[in-house]
Amino acid sequence: MKRFDNDFSPFYRYATEHASVGIHAVNAQGQTIIYNEKMKDIEGLNLEDVTDRSILELFQFEHEESTLLHVLQTGEKVLNVKQTYWNHNGQEITTINDTFPVIENDELIGAIEFARDITTLEKLVYQPLRRYGEPITFSSITAVSAPMKVVIQTAEKASTARLPVLLIGESGTGKDLIAEGIHHNLAPTNQHFITIFCQRSDSSILDKLYESTHSLTNCTIFCERIEFLALALQEKLLQLLEDSQTKSHMFIASIGGDPIDLVASGQLLKELYYFFASVTINVPPLHARQEDIKPFVKDYLIRHRQRFSSNIQGLSSEVDELFHLYDWPGNLKELEILLDEIASMVTMEELITFEMLPLHFKWKVQAFRDSSHDASYFVVQNAKELLPLDEYLREAEEYYLQKALNMYQGNITKTANALGMSRQNLQYRIRKMKK
Repeated sequence: MKRFDNDFSPFYRYATEHASVGIHAVNAQGQTIIYNEKMKDIEGLNLEDVTDRSILELFQFEHEESTLLHVLQTGEKVLNVKQTYWNHNGQEITTINDTFPVIENDELIGAIEFARDITTLEKLVYQPLRRYGEPITFSSITAVSAPMKVVIQTAEKASTARLPVLLIGESGTGKDLIAEGIHHNLAPTNQHFITIFCQRSDSSILDKLYESTHSLTNCTIFCERIEFLALALQEKLLQLLEDSQTKSHMFIASIGGDPIDLVASGQLLKELYYFFASVTINVPPLHARQEDIKPFVKDYLIRHRQRFSSNIQGLSSEVDELFHLYDWPGNLKELEILLDEIASMVTMEELITFEMLPLHFKWKVQAFRDSSHDASYFVVQNAKELLPLDEYLREAEEYYLQKALNMYQGNITKTANALGMSRQNLQYRIRKMKK
């Protein structure tokens, strides 16, 4: 840590050096006054790098994007700002920053920033349910509801019988977790767990399957969403599976809807369904097993505290109620991605409160609130503060654009036409969303 005067209390020095957040203070000219060890760890700089240097020399961002400089210019604090930038060594960093003006004798003499590193969390955010680098077993699946207990009991029996298994359920319900749980419950054990992601016209997945089943003596093959394969590829897949049955392989597949309906509509080959139908397991959607929400959130927050040294303990009673009112069309994946979004903005909070919920989620749950609440309750409830208009409009735009993109499966041209804008304009707005 660096400081220019000599009257700095050893107690403050010790607290600063051992803080769990990065601390960076600058004087009115933008030169570094305090730069603690945690900030050095976050930004990968040595103390000599920051001595007597302006922050514009250290970091490659535009002048208006620096929260420290913004506070120096305005004299107003800036809280809970996610900032992604590149340090002097070209490393990309993402932090959540709280920045305050430092005022002495009614004069602005500098600014101080407290930063929490979420770079690792940002890289994990689009890997829902599979981020911890540990085997998924039945004991590690946080499910307490009666329907999920039946699912796990049936899956345990299937692993004992070693018969082909068909998992049926909506996207995001955790079918992949059940499949891996079966794999780790096999006796004798299989050495490899291989997931085949089925796509309509991708014949290379059959090459991967052939290689796996012929080069390995005992492995678990999980064919995810087999109804997405073209029928011709489903026929070839069936042939490969039947040819490999003589080996010590375990075969599991998943589909996203009722198999009879899928067969009737020509999306699923009847013979392929019969191959996997020895054991069928229906994984219920989250709204049908709301008892699993609380333990899932609890497990998520335990892991978050362990990984990021946060203080977050649970949900406020209001948020807990909202989580149980909402129908979770995206199931566990939607819940976990929402928790990721909330957790990325956490600083010292112990409870997830209504104010911490992203605007798009507030919009979703509005329809599930008590009918006595009008639209004003959604925007501002009781004594809660209104969002700044710019922030509200920005979040509303992000929600609307994302909803439109989802409607057209991410197709830029179709989405732009539907919104009455050019491709270039839409792409520009999407880039802004990702900053």
